[in-house]
Amino acid sequence: MSKLTEYKEKYKEYEQLLKDTLSKKRLTHSLNVAEQCLRLAERHGGDTEKAYLAGLLHDIKKEETPQAMKSQAALSEMDVSEEELYTPALWHAPAGAYHIRTKLGITDADLLNAVRYHTAGRADMTVLEKIVYLGDMTSEDRSYKDVEKFRRVCMDDLDEAMYDALKFSIQETLGKHGLIPPCTAGAYNFYAALHNERKKNK
Repeated sequence: MSKLTEYKEKYKEYEQLLKDTLSKKRLTHSLNVAEQCLRLAERHGGDTEKAYLAGLLHDIKKEETPQAMKSQAALSEMDVSEEELYTPALWHAPAGAYHIRTKLGITDADLLNAVRYHTAGRADMTVLEKIVYLGDMTSEDRSYKDVEKFRRVCMDDLDEAMYDALKFSIQETLGKHGLIPPCTAGAYNFYAALHNERKKNK
């Protein structure tokens, strides 16, 4: 039995929960992200089971009402900044972590942080956090201009992929006149410094 088949069987209850609460498009995305996270974990020696489960659940609150998402993000006690609370597109991540902990009873800190930071990022992310951030950006349903490049890079080097992904994300946000949360700025600075140090030592 493949790991994908094993985890699909093990977590079919969560998949049914997503079927009951998300649109077909969002459900397809969640399943694709789970599979991409599994591939990345296998490639980079991550915890395959936690990667699959975090990918599956990462958008569990994505289609909640804005008021509920913002409220749950604020209640999450996961260091949500004012800049994040100003930005509706970021609410679902900490809200999702809060829901997973309080309603599903999942208390694994690494998994919760992987869901919480899958949109904003942060400095010195764990392997699982990087996998879920990049799995979300490179899942099969994604079709933006540079997605094939990101898919290649994230299979080769998670840290270099984070550098490229954060540059892309920040440029997109600036193009929309959005705010950059401190954790995102910290993530970019961390992975940019790592990138520059590697270049210097080549």
